[in-house]
Amino acid sequence: MKAVTVHQYGAPEMLRCEEITIPEPGPGQARVRIEATGVNFIDIYQRTGLYPLNLPVTLGMEAAGVVDAVGPDVTEVKRGDRVAYAMELGSYAEFAIVPAWKLAPLPDTIDSRSAAAVMLQGMTAHYLTRNTYALKKGEKALIHAAAGGVGLLLVQIAKRLGATVLGTVSTDEKAKLAKKAGADEVILYTRTDFAAEVKKLTSGAGVNVVYDSVGQATFERSLDCLSPRGYLVLFGQSSGPVPPFNLATLMAKGSLFVTRPSLLHYAANHDEILHRASELFGWIASGELKLRIHKVFALADAAEAQKQLESRKTTGKVLLIP
Repeated sequence: MKAVTVHQYGAPEMLRCEEITIPEPGPGQARVRIEATGVNFIDIYQRTGLYPLNLPVTLGMEAAGVVDAVGPDVTEVKRGDRVAYAMELGSYAEFAIVPAWKLAPLPDTIDSRSAAAVMLQGMTAHYLTRNTYALKKGEKALIHAAAGGVGLLLVQIAKRLGATVLGTVSTDEKAKLAKKAGADEVILYTRTDFAAEVKKLTSGAGVNVVYDSVGQATFERSLDCLSPRGYLVLFGQSSGPVPPFNLATLMAKGSLFVTRPSLLHYAANHDEILHRASELFGWIASGELKLRIHKVFALADAAEAQKQLESRKTTGKVLLIP
């Protein structure tokens, strides 16, 4: 089978599309014939070595397809089932071995491309707004990168929960997309100080929560956007990791909270995955949650897909098709 592997950390050119042996499922595992793979920033962190792995390795943490074979002691799925999954390495390939408990069944209303576009980023947006900081009606949220893959989903879910949403974007085109998704106010951080604008838009009060996937470039100013006892939810670092800082800063700025969550800990068992995925699939089927697929690439073009994501030129989801 074809798979995209990394033998050495570095630039996108380190990605090689090569032939490897089709793997066999072991106990508790299923083999998925992949129909669509999601491209995510975690793939870039792994390619560059920011998140170290044992090399060589096949990248990719999210996909949808059909169960092709199952190993012993598998009760969750059977051969022929349509499924999707996230947070399991190896989806930049034609086939992948996945623990059966991580697989979510796909309803007839959801196609493989939609499923691959929503599993990792959709479940991320779900746990961020429902669990990490459970947004309530009438609260205010600031969402960075509001026109990105997670950002557009976060905006829609936050509005569904009754929050007032402020979003930051880099271009007028992205501002239109964030507005279309439901953002009440959109701030072009390339033209204005987003923290000052947030204070202005909230009459100095600040927001209850900041959802920040950018990291280094936004972290300190994100703290300035919060109301007393507000939450900074740092769930990514597309601009680089946040350097160490003095925890006393949190007290000085209003007894603030900072957390660095991961989907790994919010999709920790089969029931939790089924709950998040089924709710997302239901919203998509009813039209309450709209997906935006930015571009589809062939598996062999994974390097170009990552380049576009890394350059922050994308608006919505990037997919690979084996």
